Amino acid sequence: MELEVSYKLATEEQKDLALNARRILEKELTWEKIQEYEAADGGKGCYPMDVHQVMVDAGYYAMSIPEEYGGLGFDPKTIAIIHEEMARVEAGFTFSFNSNGSHFGYILATSMPEEKKREWAEIYLAGKTLGCFALTEPDAGSDAAAMRTTAVKKGDEYVINGTKCFITNAAEYADHFCVAAWTDKTKSAREGVTFFFVEKDRGVQIGKHEDKMGMKLSPTGELIFEDVVVPADHVIGEVGGGFGASMNHIQMWGRPGGSAIYLGLAQACFDEAVAYAKVRRQFGKRIIDHQGVGFKIARMQERLYAARSYLYTTFDTLAAGYEDRNMTAGLKKFVTDVAYQNAYDAMQIFGGYGYMHEYRIEKLFRDSRIFPIFGGTNEIQLKNMAKAIAGRDPEKKK
Repeated sequence: MELEVSYKLATEEQKDLALNARRILEKELTWEKIQEYEAADGGKGCYPMDVHQVMVDAGYYAMSIPEEYGGLGFDPKTIAIIHEEMARVEAGFTFSFNSNGSHFGYILATSMPEEKKREWAEIYLAGKTLGCFALTEPDAGSDAAAMRTTAVKKGDEYVINGTKCFITNAAEYADHFCVAAWTDKTKSAREGVTFFFVEKDRGVQIGKHEDKMGMKLSPTGELIFEDVVVPADHVIGEVGGGFGASMNHIQMWGRPGGSAIYLGLAQACFDEAVAYAKVRRQFGKRIIDHQGVGFKIARMQERLYAARSYLYTTFDTLAAGYEDRNMTAGLKKFVTDVAYQNAYDAMQIFGGYGYMHEYRIEKLFRDSRIFPIFGGTNEIQLKNMAKAIAGRDPEKKK
């Protein structure tokens, strides 16, 4: 049967790009290969660099790099459509592949010499560099402002000390990091935290490779900074402006981009459930013809329609210049809930088989569980949305 892109309103070019990416991944990441990668490193999993390079050679890496730097200059919506189809095959790989190649914008925001920026663009487009966004710390998860990492200025350099944890891509091949650190603790986080572009060879130590429940093709690890020296031209944006700028980027573009990947997994759960329910027979007929199962599958599709509409409407809204943090916060919560619920329902449809490692639905369920947690927990999204809706109480004393 001919493959179709999930987002029917995509342009023909977007559809061709997305379906080609999905075909490549389906060839390179067979179920047997995925199981091998998950079992690597004693069951901690690994990021498949061979598959990474195949996708690089096909032109899918760092797709947002501007044309003037030799890139494709794709808009966020086009990238999301591609990543949704890739995530239908393997969400963990897609998540890391996206994260690895999405940091060139941070380089552009530094004051590094132009020739150095162009050198980095060439490295990115060759697929020879992988990056991490390093914000979370052992005592600073949802409360990111509680982090302890510091950057002290000494002449034309900064000395960074601290530890970051749960960092996507940190465990294996990453060679540069976008690091949040306090530069002025007398101020609030939005004025006292700065982001730095830090190359690994400046002395960054890689800590433990986390042994996770799921998303094993997306390695997660720890970063240790002990007197790591970076030049002042490696500051991303303005000194003291890193926290606000990074939060705005995460809220406005990071959450929609991640939601495309979560949606791809939600679609994969639906695909698996439908295929299984059409061949599994009980009480003399296919289980999809039993109302209890058929209705469950119908609700799975209903959620997909709603989530996809929400996702791409958000991209259109942002592209039109409207920035609505409640829209993107709600999007992240809604799509991650859809992914987790679809994984749960698909496993229920598979029954006992869905609980077994040999069936893909078991992996999809494990992978989906982290979605309501990382990128800002869903509880935090609701808290922030409710606070914004309520506004300031005019009768409350300051």
